[in-house]
Amino acid sequence: MIGLLQRVSKADVVVEGEQIGVIGAGLMVLVCAERGDTEKEADLLLGKLLGYRVFADDAGKMNRSVTDVQGGLLLVPQFTLAADTRSGTRPSFTPAAAPEDGRRLFDHFVTQAKARHGMVQTGRFGADMQVSLTNNGPVTFWLQVKPAATANISKP
Repeated sequence: MIGLLQRVSKADVVVEGEQIGVIGAGLMVLVCAERGDTEKEADLLLGKLLGYRVFADDAGKMNRSVTDVQGGLLLVPQFTLAADTRSGTRPSFTPAAAPEDGRRLFDHFVTQAKARHGMVQTGRFGADMQVSLTNNGPVTFWLQVKPAATANISKP
């Protein structure tokens, strides 16, 4: 699972002219399931995301998480994060989970996020979304949790 998180002052998602998700200060997270991902990877990514310290403490250091600051969480599905861009000029989406698996894992991720963090809004899986945000910092981080089998294969 991949999460591209951005610390935002505000963010929203619009589908067919209708605003379907909006947050104030918090994190806007693009979420992607890769082939081989399961609910285990989704849960691990969510735990990492909720505890990731990207908000300033009283000393100005990034020592607070979205949970600590009770910030909003806008989760947006985006399969293109799994693109293989190593060759040519057209990305390959082979590393992305199949659409039905991606939807199932995104829905699981959202359900678990809502159970663990009160302020969760979402985009819509498979929709043509217009995402707007004001990146605060800018602060952007790539988080990735690989399935155990894949992680072991990639080790030398």
